Amino acid sequence: MGDFNLALLIVAIIVCVLVFIFNVYLLVNYQHPDDVNQAYFPKFVVVLGLSIAAISILMLPADVANRQACRNSLYNGACRLTLPMKDLWLAVYIIDAVLVFFVIPFAMFYYEGDLDKSVMKRVVSASAWVGATAVVCALILGILYGLVGYVDFTVMHLSSTTTSFPSSWDFSSSQPCIGNGAMQCSAHSVNASVAETIWTMRTTFPEYVVALATIVGSVLFTIFGGIGIACLPLGLIFSFVRRPRAVITRSQYIREATELGKKAKELKKTADALHQEERSGNKGRKWRKNVKTVEKELLQLEDDVKALEEMYPQGEKAETAWVFTVLGYLAKLVLGVLGLIVSVAWVAHIIIYLLISPPLSPFLNEVFIRLDDVWGLLGTAAFAFFCFYLLIAVVAGATMLGLKLVFITIHPMKWGATLMNSFLFNVGLILLCSISVIQFCATAFAYYSQATAAQEIFGHTLQSLRGIKYLYQYNVFQIGFVILAGLTFIYYAAFGWRRKKISARFQTSS
Repeated sequence: MGDFNLALLIVAIIVCVLVFIFNVYLLVNYQHPDDVNQAYFPKFVVVLGLSIAAISILMLPADVANRQACRNSLYNGACRLTLPMKDLWLAVYIIDAVLVFFVIPFAMFYYEGDLDKSVMKRVVSASAWVGATAVVCALILGILYGLVGYVDFTVMHLSSTTTSFPSSWDFSSSQPCIGNGAMQCSAHSVNASVAETIWTMRTTFPEYVVALATIVGSVLFTIFGGIGIACLPLGLIFSFVRRPRAVITRSQYIREATELGKKAKELKKTADALHQEERSGNKGRKWRKNVKTVEKELLQLEDDVKALEEMYPQGEKAETAWVFTVLGYLAKLVLGVLGLIVSVAWVAHIIIYLLISPPLSPFLNEVFIRLDDVWGLLGTAAFAFFCFYLLIAVVAGATMLGLKLVFITIHPMKWGATLMNSFLFNVGLILLCSISVIQFCATAFAYYSQATAAQEIFGHTLQSLRGIKYLYQYNVFQIGFVILAGLTFIYYAAFGWRRKKISARFQTSS
């Protein structure tokens, strides 16, 4: 079968099946009880979106393994690849873009539609919103592709004269080239500034769609990922620092529970008033702001109820519950320390390998290569873990900003209490940022993933695209990522250790 690797094909099929099964498991266990045995279309979109995001991350390690089948070939064209990775990359990211900009918005509009309306009216309303979005996106893509859908490659034009075929080959340190007295080839003696030229060609439309989706995702990835790479481990560590040190007394529990009950009544009263305004059609900017405020206060109330239950466990197994609470905070500390090591390694790698020119060291690239030498899939597994860690950091960063900023809608993922609109929002965010994560990893680990199809798409074409290439030439996204990560580290160092009083957080808006 030549270079064709049957084992790689079998592993790829098995991994896709396992990813699908795992995502179904996540959906079943994270869904809200109100969504059980209903909302099947949003659930299908969630499982499909999570599967596409996970498979896209795993495709980069698969691309590396796929290219390793060519290690005995003199040139890539002589190699029979196991998987047509370039076609697979484009197909996955076209599906990604369709899900993010059309399917997921339709599912969210339909799910959040007025339940008093019929199914057909909700479908028509959601289709109208998505149709308008499709028209706008099509116009923007068509105009941009027609005007600036080109790649500009900087190339070196080299030429030399010919000479007669020699009758003998006598080379030495004083005669390294053909020709009497020639010390170097004529092409190498050309002035570099004169020989440099721009080679322009039109990119394919699928590659251009992927490029624009990558730009949109890169902006979100830079903001949410830069904040999340710091707040993800530090949030776990400072959660341990702020942990309850002892069980509170019954009188303290009654006092705090009474206060939380009052806040819950205030929130319900406010929510009923907002629902009444919605029915009357008064849904202006102030109404949306108040809704987001109530959502955040409700989430904080749920967190406070959980914290109160931890500080005063009840029932026959109260002592066992307290032991598990202590062990849970110890687990957060361990995971936080491990995550902090990974986050520091990521930031250090970006600075050492991407921001400093020439790079001081291959750093993590060399680590993955050495792990591959130990065992074939060990480096690939570590590589996939670092990519997945970035995606998790994006969700953590979005959640943190949602809690701090009123104009950002928060959609937290909670075990057994996640509504489908929160699921869809996070899946859309993950899908949109997964493209940027792949591009970011392909750039950060260019030494490890060299000569792959991903490197061709995200390394050469994207970074040479007209009008966009300057964002990558000047490392705009990498610099922004590092700056936001540093600011978040400073924020947590200054304020993360502070304890918050349970009943002092709530100021219900009227």
